Order: sequence, then C-alpha cells, then structure tokens
Amino acid sequence: MVDSWERARRILEGSKIPPDRLVHVRPLDGGTYNTVEELRLTDGSRYVLKLAPDTPGLSYEKRLLVSEAEFYRCAAATGVPAPRLMSLGGDAAGRHLLMTACPGEAWGSWLTDAQQAVLRAELGRQVARLHRVTGPAFGYPSGALGPLSRHWRSAFTGMLDAVLDDARHYRARLPRSADEVARTARAAYPALEEVTTPSLVHFDLWPGNILVDRSAGEPRIGGLIDGERMFWGDPLADFVSLALLGDIRKDEAFLAGYREAGGRAEFDIPALLRLALYRVYLYLIMLTETVPREAGAEHDRWVQKLVAPELVAALDEIEALAASG
Repeated sequence: MVDSWERARRILEGSKIPPDRLVHVRPLDGGTYNTVEELRLTDGSRYVLKLAPDTPGLSYEKRLLVSEAEFYRCAAATGVPAPRLMSLGGDAAGRHLLMTACPGEAWGSWLTDAQQAVLRAELGRQVARLHRVTGPAFGYPSGALGPLSRHWRSAFTGMLDAVLDDARHYRARLPRSADEVARTARAAYPALEEVTTPSLVHFDLWPGNILVDRSAGEPRIGGLIDGERMFWGDPLADFVSLALLGDIRKDEAFLAGYREAGGRAEFDIPALLRLALYRVYLYLIMLTETVPREAGAEHDRWVQKLVAPELVAALDEIEALAASG
C-alpha cells in the first residue's frame, strides 16, 4: 500500500520544496485516468500532484503527463492562466507531475448569461494566444504514437488510425464499424493538407477544464487545466471540445474574442471537413476509452445516448461536404 504522504514529501523534496511544510493531502475528483491529489503547505500554498496509472489505456495515453508538462511550459510563455510546472519525474515515461494549483472552480451553470458571454470572449482571447505558440513538427510531443511528423496529414491520420485500432482491440461499441469510419474519414483527408504550421492544441477545453475564479468579485478565468491531450496540430481542432457535442459557430462571444486576439476562424468547406474529422477523433476516443477504464453502465449509457449520435453526424457531414466539393 502506497503511503500518499510519504510519496508527496518525496516528490516535494525532489522539486526543491521543503517536505516538512506539507500539512494536507487529499484526493481530487474529476480525473478519469490519472490519480490526482491536492497538496497544501503551511504557508497556504497549494499544489496538484498527478500520478500516472499502471492500468491499460488507449495508444495515445502512453506518457500522457509528458504532453501535459509541455502544455504548461508553453502556456507559461503566453500569459494564459494555467498551472505552473514544478516537476515531471518518476522515469522516462513521466510517472508523476507536480504543478501549482489554479484558483477557482470548474465552469458551471451558476454563471449568468451575461457573465458567460464575458468569460467566453475572454476564453476566446486566451485560446488565440495559445494558438500562436508553434512546435517543431506535428503530433503528440510525448512520442506515444511515434516521432513527430513534418506533415499534418500524416500525423493526424496516424492519430485516427491508432484510436480505430484501439476500438478494434477493446471491441468498443461504435455506432458504425471501425472500418466504415475509416473509409468515410478518408474523403476528408485532402483538407488536412491546408495546415502547414504545427500550433499548440489543448484538445480538452470542455467546461470541466476551465476554472472560474470569483475571489475578486466579478468572475474571471482562473486557469486552463488538464492539458494531457495536448498535441501540435491544427488550431481548429480545439473548437471541438470548446463546443463539446455542439457547434462552435453558435458561440458568438467566444469567436468574437478569438478573432479580436488574432485567431483565424473561417468555416469554408475544407475547414468544415477538418472540423468534422476532429469531431470523429474525439468522439471515437470518448466511446473507446470507456472499455479500458471500466467506466460503468451509467457512463456507457451516457456516451451511447449523446456521443454516438454525434459521431454519426460528423461522419454524415464528411460524406455530404465531400460530395458537394
């Protein structure tokens, strides 16, 4: 049995933080893959410790914390609120990640419509700043799916092939067979060639990963967290989780802030084809990961009811757009 206090002290010491200042360790809810704990010190400072599991996962989930550390390093250079990386260690795979805690709580229904509009515009400006960060090539910086690629088409098709192989391996319950998904997706692949710059993509910016801080009065964004799905790719890919199970084109406040800060958001046919591909990719992940994570019957019913139809809708959109093009 692992002593969480002893482990926390050891990691603090390795991060040049006096371990004798540790006064509180508590598990945090909300994580679906890594174990997450909050560490509180005598001076009131708070840290978050993530620990990689030993359980099976999807192909891209190897060395997840390496990708998350890369996101925090990059975010620090943009001024976007995010955890500050303290240490990544354990072994070459990055078995633990220690970071500062951000203020606030997950974006929730307690926000008024007016507050949400202001925050969505602020979020748009922050995401545009993130997208100005560029990488050395395309793909996952963790190397989970192999070396980075010079071309987005080869990187993304490799990512999609990997999750389709995972779906076959785990016998995931998909609304269309993995082979049928692959055949339909190929019609949109030429649109990927328009992307020539590898930009920072968080790829998991749903409301649960956007902290809202109310400590100073009017709510503001306290931090963008859980950057473990980060990759170098097409900025448009971030629009999927930003409008999870929805359509980013309806989020006028976000798009106004995004464009104001220099972000490009145009929805011509190639862009719509790519956006549909990225929806396919995320929804395949959401449907497949339920198997190795043993998510339970209730969550399985949720993904089958809400996610599976969105995967079908994205595939249908690819067919329609490809035919019209």
